[in-house]
Amino acid sequence: MKGKRAPDGADKAAVNWRLNLTILWLGNFLVTGSATMVIPFLPLFLEDLGVSSGSEAGFWAGAIFAAHYVTLFICQPIWGRIADRYGRKMMLLRAGFGMAVVIAMMGFAEAPWQLLLLRLLNGAFAGFSPSATAIVSTNTPSSRMGFAMGTLHSGNISGTVMGPLIGGLLAEWLGLRSVFFITGTVMFMAALLTAIVVKDHFVKADQRFEQNVSTIGGFLVLCRVRQIPALLAVSMMIQFALTGSLPFIPLFVKELHGEAGMLALYVGLVSSVTGVSNMIFAPLLGRRSDRTGPHRILSYSMLGACLIVLLHYFVAYYWQLLLLRFLLGMFIGGLIPTVRTLIKQYVPKGMETRAYSFDTSAVSLGAVLGPIVSGAAYGYVGIRGVFLMSAFLMLLNAGWSYKMLGGRNKSRSDSKANPETLSNTMAIAENNASTHRPAGEAVKKPM
Repeated sequence: MKGKRAPDGADKAAVNWRLNLTILWLGNFLVTGSATMVIPFLPLFLEDLGVSSGSEAGFWAGAIFAAHYVTLFICQPIWGRIADRYGRKMMLLRAGFGMAVVIAMMGFAEAPWQLLLLRLLNGAFAGFSPSATAIVSTNTPSSRMGFAMGTLHSGNISGTVMGPLIGGLLAEWLGLRSVFFITGTVMFMAALLTAIVVKDHFVKADQRFEQNVSTIGGFLVLCRVRQIPALLAVSMMIQFALTGSLPFIPLFVKELHGEAGMLALYVGLVSSVTGVSNMIFAPLLGRRSDRTGPHRILSYSMLGACLIVLLHYFVAYYWQLLLLRFLLGMFIGGLIPTVRTLIKQYVPKGMETRAYSFDTSAVSLGAVLGPIVSGAAYGYVGIRGVFLMSAFLMLLNAGWSYKMLGGRNKSRSDSKANPETLSNTMAIAENNASTHRPAGEAVKKPM
């Protein structure tokens, strides 16, 4: 017998999902924009902290940038487990208020090691986006899920695109340290607005999930649903392909454009156009997936992204690169919302936040591996070879995901998780919990 859970219709009737989506979109925009405000001028801030030599500055800049993703990768599944047990909104507010305080504290840093520690702490507190995704996914009608996921994701991208621009302007007008204080204040206001307005109909998971299932045990449970690892791999590969080529885009633009003037402007356009097209097409393709089914949109977007990345190899003119980066953003706009829609369809009830937290960890892993692997390959094959490598890996990932998700035979009508699979998954969770139960303790029986 299952734990206490009202029917889906009753669950969602008490929550205005459109209001939730609007506020969480704004929260995603403000939190992501605030986080990316400080990234462009980190090397300049290091100069204020007394780091002068080029090699030392490069070391500290790389370490400080990567520190956030290291602790984000480690801590997200832990926060996801807590959210599924005690409430998603609590984790949303923890991330918002926690990051607000930590980023404001960065303005008081007097040495590089202090900034490094604060970036590590910021990554540990992070997690606004997966909690927001879990709240939207569990309170939105299934017929509007694709549109909601696409719209929510566009908030992230809008913040990513606009954050560096706003941060640069603020740093120019008010000084570098002031940006940290403003960023912390904006994040605090976003978290406060979320606390007041956002409603989440949270019901604890099935009672068998209330046992002491560890974070690793929860991951193993999710992996027994064969579609989940494939979807996590798609998220990782998207970020791998995006971040892997980013350090070399300025060199590629210089190769195509030459030494002529306004090189920085051309680099900036190429770097931002992917985010702009992603922001435009994510809600549109999400809405389309509500009509045709997310599997079809996912398959077409994966193949389209592979083709676009491959075509980078043949670029001869700057306008071709600009066009391809725009098209890449369009296809990625179809990938990320559909991945999150499908995670919601396949994940066992009560493990939604945990699943989205592992998805965030997969994205973080891709963000770390992309520059490392591509940087190692760049010395041997050049930037065009990096694009070939990324296209090949994406094609392998597309083929595996197509097989694991059921291919063309998977229709919208049967896209929900198989009840038998979920039943087996619940049994695995119970067995896993029993390994942590003290000897002689009786198993709680559902009422």
